[in-house]
Amino acid sequence: MNSESLDNLVKINKLHREPPDGEEIKGLIRSGTVRLNDARFESLSIESRFDLSYNAAHALSLAALRHCGYRSDNRYLVFQCLQHTLGLSAAKWRVLDQAHKKRNLAEYEGEIDLSPALVQSVLKIAEEIEEAVLRLTGD
Repeated sequence: MNSESLDNLVKINKLHREPPDGEEIKGLIRSGTVRLNDARFESLSIESRFDLSYNAAHALSLAALRHCGYRSDNRYLVFQCLQHTLGLSAAKWRVLDQAHKKRNLAEYEGEIDLSPALVQSVLKIAEEIEEAVLRLTGD
């Protein structure tokens, strides 16, 4: 974990320091894991698989951030912090950023334009985040 980078985000009010809450973290991991398991069902629509994968990635990413003692009010920043909380490469959190933009277009403008490749990438990255969070938290 790169706490210096995270502390710099606290200084500019992008993150807040908050002691980890074990029950909250367990709940986020449980939520992410359930969604991730459901996202693997290929019988679901691409939209459902995307939504499940994206939300799994977010819950698990937030669990990592909370485990490190930080909180963010911004979904995008939770993904960006993966570089510092779990050592995830910038290329991977940028895929999550692309998914975040697609999610916002769908949620706020009704524009749903998803490729199977993006959904599969988000799913694979969410699986990687899950594995890293479980290692980080010892679960």
